[in-house]
Amino acid sequence: MKRVALVGVGSLGTVCGALMTKNGVDVTLVDANKAHVDALNANGATIIGKMDEKNIPVKAITPDQMEGIYDIIFLLTKQTVNHIVLPQLVEHMDENSVICTLQNGIPEEFVSKYVGRARTVGGVTGWGACYAGPGVSELTSDPYRMVFEIGELDGSVTPRIQEIAEILGKGCHACNVITNLMGVRYTKLITNATMSGLSAALNISYGDIIDNDRVLTVAAYQANELIKIANAKDIKLEILFAGYDFYDLQFTDAEGLARAKKWLYEYFTPDRPVIASMLRDMRNNILPVEIDHIVGLPAAWGDELGIDTPCLDKCVEIVKGFQEGKRPMPSVDLIEEFVIPEI
Repeated sequence: MKRVALVGVGSLGTVCGALMTKNGVDVTLVDANKAHVDALNANGATIIGKMDEKNIPVKAITPDQMEGIYDIIFLLTKQTVNHIVLPQLVEHMDENSVICTLQNGIPEEFVSKYVGRARTVGGVTGWGACYAGPGVSELTSDPYRMVFEIGELDGSVTPRIQEIAEILGKGCHACNVITNLMGVRYTKLITNATMSGLSAALNISYGDIIDNDRVLTVAAYQANELIKIANAKDIKLEILFAGYDFYDLQFTDAEGLARAKKWLYEYFTPDRPVIASMLRDMRNNILPVEIDHIVGLPAAWGDELGIDTPCLDKCVEIVKGFQEGKRPMPSVDLIEEFVIPEI
């Protein structure tokens, strides 16, 4: 039996680790939050919200309690702590171990610098949850949307990626093996850099975004900026859910803008309660947040490619201004700072 660890047991990790354990996977949950670890061991993991699972017995430890070699490590920490977490994890890997990073953004290059490309695979998370307190996580997405997409860096379909998918699939609705990891990664980045970015920059939920026409318009422009970058970098976008082609978000006229707004409204309606994990961290003064990894990365690519990204840039400016103490906690009123280009 493979020795499996899930590192970073916050909102998503609690749900995933609980379901993996319930469905027969011998997985160790690893998190630096000792109060959370103690509650998980004492009371089990509880999932509330759109799933009702109470007190699922799990095995949880803090990073300093890790011992020996792990065959598979699922990484769900925030990228802001990768420089701390990855050196620790390398000590618990041998030449056959593998890290499957499920973090937001596009973390594979950074992870592989520590553990090597041969020991790195990546995956995209297609659902959301909210940490509700020690031992408790609130599922905010519909259960049928609890999907992971994972793949090898070179796109090959190997026995190990199929095995990892089978194990991870025990902790969600479905886990699919993909051959275009960067394409799926960037497609998911579009959802994060638009909805999560604006959620953090304006201190609102996804539902607040899609119900406010001005904010929804800015979200559409951010998506359009991101697709211009994808096209320039020859990244092939993928369909994450049937019926929703992300290329439909690109536009050059008012009719296309209206179509993009309708797309975003329909796509994110099931995720109305979701707020960005960045915003939760901002509210709890857990800084810095992942803005550079989620919105700043594609904006920087835009600079390199000569593509204007005014809406992405403003999103980064607001969040970084807050975390650097130059701005108060954001509010939806800051939408007026976003300059919408003429079409």
